[in-house]
Amino acid sequence: MENRTDKNSYTIIFAVAMVLIVGSLLAFTASSLKPTITENQRIEKQQNILYAMGVNENDESSANFVSTDVAPELFEKYIQKQLVIENGKISENDEAYLIDVKKQQANEKAGQPRKLPLFIGEKDGQTFYIAPIRGKGLWDAIWAYISMDENMVVQGAFFDHAGETPGLGANIKQRFFMDDFIGEHLLNDAGNFAGIDVAKGNADPKNLDKTDNEVDAIAGATITGNGVAAMIKSDLKLYESYFKNLKNN
Repeated sequence: MENRTDKNSYTIIFAVAMVLIVGSLLAFTASSLKPTITENQRIEKQQNILYAMGVNENDESSANFVSTDVAPELFEKYIQKQLVIENGKISENDEAYLIDVKKQQANEKAGQPRKLPLFIGEKDGQTFYIAPIRGKGLWDAIWAYISMDENMVVQGAFFDHAGETPGLGANIKQRFFMDDFIGEHLLNDAGNFAGIDVAKGNADPKNLDKTDNEVDAIAGATITGNGVAAMIKSDLKLYESYFKNLKNN
């Protein structure tokens, strides 16, 4: 009997077979790589936290993490406590850095309790309180790790994004922008939380005034800058009661 390969049935069977084969290969590859991907994500979070508290390999102009080889060791060395704040209660959790901030924000919107991770680091006799925050930029998600002292004065910051415009909004992860936040006060003169505006009309472009609750905006990145300011105001404010209690104890 003659084999006919030009029939529709042959085309459909061939397509289905290829989908099954390729799908199986992709599933196997994803399953095989999952442990490596998870480990890389874990180390990246450690690098972000360390960067925010000043444990990094920065040169004069560029931002550089500590290497992946030493990040876990340095994380254990410098991070003294990992806390989880939930409904005003504070507990210790050695894997608080793995808490998914995006998921916790979704829980809050759904009326469920939100877990707030907070990392306490010690370096050169100084105590750092590092909080992860997440928001929305122009095109996609933006996030950060903000390091503070007991007075909610910023000691360091690391910003990142999922898809901001190169050369514009994507510059939130450049040194010139991140370093502007160092020394900025999150509280106003009355001691109330005010956050930090990324101000296009900032009258202090050299960022000499650290008590004006403002940093200079990135040219051409107004919406991304507004997203950064909104992210700081919404997420870091959630930690205000912790710092007030800290000062009162």
